[in-house]
Amino acid sequence: MKIICIGRNYAAHAAELNNPIPEKPLIFLKPDTALLKDDKPFYIPDFSNDIHYELELVVRISKSGKSIQTKFASQYYQQITVGIDFTARDLQSDLKSKGHPWEISKAFDYSALLGSFVSVDEAKDKDGNFQFYMEKNKEKVQVGNSSQMLTSIDAMISYVSHFFTLHTGDLLFTGTPAGVGPVKRGDLLEGYLKEEKRFSCEVK
Repeated sequence: MKIICIGRNYAAHAAELNNPIPEKPLIFLKPDTALLKDDKPFYIPDFSNDIHYELELVVRISKSGKSIQTKFASQYYQQITVGIDFTARDLQSDLKSKGHPWEISKAFDYSALLGSFVSVDEAKDKDGNFQFYMEKNKEKVQVGNSSQMLTSIDAMISYVSHFFTLHTGDLLFTGTPAGVGPVKRGDLLEGYLKEEKRFSCEVK
């Protein structure tokens, strides 16, 4: 099982971190040890003093495929949820400044929080998009809609599948909207998809 992540897929998020918008989808991977499921708490690791939340739509690949055409990509996922790409921002900034890969800031243990899945059809709004948001300590901090993506989910699947064969159970984290920020011990993070809560996570 692969966890495939897309960076800078919302223009407003790229702007808030002063990052250029990539010409093509920016891909990075997380190992399966990054998964955090079943509303388990997130423990701040001792190697970072600046862990940030990044709320994302996540789709689960439902059948194997390689070099998938965009027009057929919707046949390769049936379930969707929201999750968090936890980021050690201090490590990431240091590594980026040196031109080094920054996997350790993104792919560490339990850095990929995953909510409960729902069918794609059930999660769509009246316009066929996915509306989602997150509350931190009962205050809304991130709001996103799939219509704001620079690269659509179907186009992402097509692009990724030209480099990596996709298998049933692979997860695709599709990028975060604006509003990312730090977490501290005692915070409560709750993610919603179409007004339905898909995860609740206490930071410890």
